[in-house]
Amino acid sequence: MAVNQSMRGPAPDPFEEPSIEEKWRAIVDEVKDEYLNENQRFPWIVGFSGGKDSTVVAHAVFEALLDIPPSKRTRDVHIVSNDTRVESPLVMQHLNEVTKRIDAAATSLHLPITVARTKPDPDKTFWVLLIGKGYPSPNQSMRWCTDRLKIQPTSTYIKTEASRSGAAIVVLGVRRDESQTRQRSIDRHRNMRGGRLTEHRTLGSAYIYRPIIDLTLDDVWEILGTFHAPWGGTHRDLIQLYRDSEGGECPVVLSSDEAAGCGTANSRFGCWTCTVVEKDRSLLGFIDSGKHKYKHLVKFRDWIHGIRNDLQMRQAIRRNGKLTFGAAGNHIPGPFTIQARKEILRRLLKAQEAFGDTLITDDELDRIYKHWATELQQEKGTGDE
Repeated sequence: MAVNQSMRGPAPDPFEEPSIEEKWRAIVDEVKDEYLNENQRFPWIVGFSGGKDSTVVAHAVFEALLDIPPSKRTRDVHIVSNDTRVESPLVMQHLNEVTKRIDAAATSLHLPITVARTKPDPDKTFWVLLIGKGYPSPNQSMRWCTDRLKIQPTSTYIKTEASRSGAAIVVLGVRRDESQTRQRSIDRHRNMRGGRLTEHRTLGSAYIYRPIIDLTLDDVWEILGTFHAPWGGTHRDLIQLYRDSEGGECPVVLSSDEAAGCGTANSRFGCWTCTVVEKDRSLLGFIDSGKHKYKHLVKFRDWIHGIRNDLQMRQAIRRNGKLTFGAAGNHIPGPFTIQARKEILRRLLKAQEAFGDTLITDDELDRIYKHWATELQQEKGTGDE
């Protein structure tokens, strides 16, 4: 029997914007489909900064696993965050709380999720390099911090997991409308395997999966405000963190191509020591929201930003032992002098006391003193010759 159109109800409008519920259901279904594909032996490494985009991705992966029968949860999932050791204390507090909840919920629900945290090599932390070895404060042209603090630790974790299974799939919260830099990176690495995965340019055994690539910023906030976190509670604390800071998070960075996402006006959560930006708007936002002790961090950060090009604070000779000049004939100074490093440490310890929480560890102090002793001994030996 033919059915009259009026009996079916109105036909869906193909030009009507899908609801946030429909968009979210489509993402979770896609994540389930990708998880269950033929490459189940390859683990997933979910890059988790604790910010809005990576939280939406972790939420989608967690929810997808809950929808999959236990017998088919055969792919290991790693929720991996990075601690540069100089992250904004409020952001680290939020990250610690969320990862703890994810870990507890995954364990109780028997989900194949491992929660991990990567850190820089003990001799390559920000303070050991800046104060111990005298590296000049990072800037746009010399952003040594990104590689040592972010790329190397996370890449090592990915390589380790890939070596066990032959490959690893990195799941990232990258969106097209996030920034022009990210858009160019996405366009260069568009689905070279013919599916949803793209090959990573520098990690040969890794592939990238971007499940929220087409979401807008408004979509992300609506998802966070609409759906409860599958590991328990809501995303209200994260939303409040953004409101207080007026900022966004430094994203997970896996290569120098993506380094521009760190230390820009589009990514203001991250290292409280960041001297790549002129002003740290997130710290200023925390102060404006009533967290006045952060003014001690701002004062110190602004000071090390200002002394970078002070020639009285820098050695004439670079660490390779050479006197260096640029193409225009300008002198390129070397690292901070020992005296300057001592002053940096003195001010840092003063800021730490005023802030009331740990900014530099005892292990870092021991390594700094050893670097100073070695350098002074070398200078003494050179002078004796």
